[in-house]
Amino acid sequence: MVSTTSSSQSDLLLAIEDQGHRHTETRRLVAEAIEASPESFTAEEICAQLPAVGRATVYRTLKLFLSADVLCKVTLPDGAPRYAIDTGGRHHHHSICTSCGAVSEFRASTVERVLRALEREVEGEITGHRMEIYVRCGKCQSGAAN
Repeated sequence: MVSTTSSSQSDLLLAIEDQGHRHTETRRLVAEAIEASPESFTAEEICAQLPAVGRATVYRTLKLFLSADVLCKVTLPDGAPRYAIDTGGRHHHHSICTSCGAVSEFRASTVERVLRALEREVEGEITGHRMEIYVRCGKCQSGAAN
């Protein structure tokens, strides 16, 4: 979870402020809902928590947090997007539970070596990539065993 410096000054809000965006009441409400969310969430879950905030406002605010690199967007195997707070701020990849949707970050030096090797083999410069590993998390595995 991202810690807040005060009820109106969360790390999420500070990140978009650093990009020149101002704090609004609705952005504060969205930030608080995100920070209270367990592990990962959908935009629709945030909309349901904040019925007084317009759906378009929620999506625009999520987009601001994504552009400020404080939120990650991952895609489930069925194509549905989920979001999670970016806890590392450094380059990372994601594992996504196909049962509950939990999102975890990981870093692997082997993956980075493969990317460097690929850059030598492809024609052109690699400017980005996405790696999402689909798993069945430990909580879901232990719940199924009971």
